[in-house]
Amino acid sequence: MSELPPDHDADDQPDPLDPFDEIIAEETDRDPDLAVIEAGSRTLRTQGGPPDADIPARPADPEVDKALREVETELATRWGETKLEPSVSRIAALMDVLGEPQRSYPSIHITGTNGKTSTARMIEALLGAFELRTGRYTSPHVQSITERISLDGAPIAPERFIETYQDIKPYVEMVDASQEYRLSFFEVLTGMAYAAFADAPADVAVVEVGMGGSWDATNVIDGDVAVVTPIDLDHTDRLGTTHAEIATEKAGIIKQGATVIMAQQPVDAAQVLLKKAVEVDATVAREGLEFGVVERQVAVGGQLVTLRGLGGEYPEVYLPLHGAHQAHNAAVALAAVEAFFGVGAQRADALDLDTVRKAFAAVASPGRLEVVRRSPTVVLDAAHNPAGARAAAEAIGEAFQFSRLIGVVGASGDKNVRELLEAFEPVFAEVVVTQNSSHRAMDADELAGIAVEVFGEERVQVEPRLPDALEAAITLAEEEGEFSGGGVLVTGSVITVGEARLLLGRG
Repeated sequence: MSELPPDHDADDQPDPLDPFDEIIAEETDRDPDLAVIEAGSRTLRTQGGPPDADIPARPADPEVDKALREVETELATRWGETKLEPSVSRIAALMDVLGEPQRSYPSIHITGTNGKTSTARMIEALLGAFELRTGRYTSPHVQSITERISLDGAPIAPERFIETYQDIKPYVEMVDASQEYRLSFFEVLTGMAYAAFADAPADVAVVEVGMGGSWDATNVIDGDVAVVTPIDLDHTDRLGTTHAEIATEKAGIIKQGATVIMAQQPVDAAQVLLKKAVEVDATVAREGLEFGVVERQVAVGGQLVTLRGLGGEYPEVYLPLHGAHQAHNAAVALAAVEAFFGVGAQRADALDLDTVRKAFAAVASPGRLEVVRRSPTVVLDAAHNPAGARAAAEAIGEAFQFSRLIGVVGASGDKNVRELLEAFEPVFAEVVVTQNSSHRAMDADELAGIAVEVFGEERVQVEPRLPDALEAAITLAEEEGEFSGGGVLVTGSVITVGEARLLLGRG
């Protein structure tokens, strides 16, 4: 196997939406009173929305930035996340020479097809609200590589990221020399995360698998709680072509005596997961039976939900994220934290309601129906497979009610692009197809050929450069006038969303 670099990584963090005075200053060609009214309205709407997403900017110190880029360059010489040799032997060897740092704290391990990162962020917020020191490891990142490793609810500082890499580098090289293949990009980052959590020290780690479960690099932990978000068809060339085959791989994170928190699943996937739980004497809690969403209603900037947990009901919980899928993620996250604290097993009482409400109200999930611009509204969503696209399409219709929605789609060539586009066809008035800078990106003209078959030629525009695609989509959204209710949804890939975020000034 040859060495391949990982996907292109974009960086950086959002600024807040335009403040009141700046918006007024921009309105140079309109009635002054109308400008003030519109500016005030836009400012109030943003205040009612979700918390600022915690995506770090490039380091302000040039020397730190240079050092971080050197680390990124070294990591880029390793196998990327899409090139795999299904084994945990290399990461196990690294953990061994590091002194098994992943065993110095309990962990919650998360697998599934969609919703893993959002669920991880919710679990992290809940644990933090109950005064536990958390370490969170998620992937891929939206803009900055340091997003992947979080301590105490915030991305690791660049200086600490660099220091952690330098600390484990000699051990990485030692393992490289003893193995058939060098440690991959993802394996080194996983080692860094586990070492950083031990060094902090973290009270609990919240760990998202990279792909699958059984042979994923993260699977050298023994998660006290194993979380399985909804399973669907994705990475079928590596994980299998049926729900049951994919579930077999993902069930690998279920360890002896663990508690399994299982989101709603296809029947054949659920059967596989339940069978594995029986084999290892794990306890299972199933969404829709032991826990779930009781009620939800759309609210300003998100939704108001009532959740049934393992210890009882949690009414009127504000969640600053859009879509039914995020409400279900919240139910899964809540059950996972209850299980971690022994609710439903060692204790029967529910978690403190006010603390739960406070935690959920503070959740942010960058790139998941995230508003990054107003007039027209531009929304980013990292949906990259058909199931994610269906959830995003349903949610954006419910939460925003655009009179005219323009899509900007840049997808990876190894995805089921046709079904992804078909999921968005009912909600996009027109679509601008483009491509991101990753070597995995589908060529814009190839993507356009599929889009024409789905949307019809008159609804498809091709702009190979993402900046041109964003400009074209914003122009199309504004065609019916300033107050027409037009919007733009940028989607198709985490990389597309991250690069769009930077182009739109959110980093």
